[in-house]
Amino acid sequence: MRVLSTKQIVLGAFLAGAFAASAAAHHGWSWAEAEQMELRGTIQNISMGGPHPALDVATADDGVWRVELANPRQTERSGFVEGSARKGDQIVAIGNRSLDRNEKRMKAVRITVGEKRYDLYPERIRTN
Repeated sequence: MRVLSTKQIVLGAFLAGAFAASAAAHHGWSWAEAEQMELRGTIQNISMGGPHPALDVATADDGVWRVELANPRQTERSGFVEGSARKGDQIVAIGNRSLDRNEKRMKAVRITVGEKRYDLYPERIRTN
């Protein structure tokens, strides 16, 4: 049986806590406002990687926003897959913005690209 030093135990506890905080920052809704907003703009960049696919959306009057989508599988289930949108496409996103008003970031519950609507979190949509 191996005995861990106090230093190893403290380091392990620190790393576990850091991982949990990081996971909480990327998952859940605690970082976002309860009220939903609508964001309209032009897609500047699309990232389909994890932990969440995301879009950079340029608005006419408020600069570029980061629009986070659902986890990759849930985003795919909504019908939004690679090739569903391109840079330059017009988009309407409905979702919850960051509690930090200095951060232009939202978690989308629905996005509409052209005439195609993608319900990422149908149970959370508060508008028709």
